[in-house]
Amino acid sequence: MDYSYFHYPSPIGILKVTFKSEGITGISFSAAEENINSKDEYLREGDLFLYKEIFDELNAYFLGRLNDFQVPVILEGTEFQVKVWKEIMKIPYGDLATYGEIAKSIGVPKGARAVGNANHNNRIAIIVPCHRVVGANGCLTGYAGGLERKKWLIAHEKKHRKGGL
Repeated sequence: MDYSYFHYPSPIGILKVTFKSEGITGISFSAAEENINSKDEYLREGDLFLYKEIFDELNAYFLGRLNDFQVPVILEGTEFQVKVWKEIMKIPYGDLATYGEIAKSIGVPKGARAVGNANHNNRIAIIVPCHRVVGANGCLTGYAGGLERKKWLIAHEKKHRKGGL
């Protein structure tokens, strides 16, 4: 196995975190939450330092004490997807952007649907904050973790962002 992984018990469900010493390769909501235990984890010896860093940053995020993740990420996708994900990572904590705004900011003004597709294929939830992207009318649209989780993440960030609501 060329990466490590562990399960993180977040307030909105179990997250499966995959990574290697260079950075995080994935964060996703686990489907079979009730069947997860410590035997479902695999940590390579060289990845222990990053494991602690990831775990500590996720704790701080969910406690409302961290606005900007510092752990390195490895974005694996097409050139367009990576461009979209990097732009999404620029959305400030507690703020929202539309698919159209992301498309314009990367130089593809009519590419809202393509941005939505790239957003859908994001493999690093929370840190690549696709939950901060909404429809043109401000409505919450698709989220791989489910709209209830998206709603929770947005409310959590608005509650804890510096400067209040």
